[in-house]
Amino acid sequence: MTTITPLAKLTIPLGGQVIELQQLDHDAGGMSLLRTRIREGSRFTVFEIDPQSARLWGEALLHWAQTQADATDSDEDST
Repeated sequence: MTTITPLAKLTIPLGGQVIELQQLDHDAGGMSLLRTRIREGSRFTVFEIDPQSARLWGEALLHWAQTQADATDSDEDST
């Protein structure tokens, strides 16, 4: 049996996709996995990743978001 723990649920304003993050823990042990479920209408994409991959992906997302915030700040400063 697998224990699934909900972590976050996001609805993306542009496009309306629903992203759910869940932690998977198998009763037999082993590492926890991060399940990402993306729903687009009636279509689902589901994948599970290990903690190291989740960290790298999260860092890439944060880096991108920060560069966008920096670009927005620069645009505001020049007006």
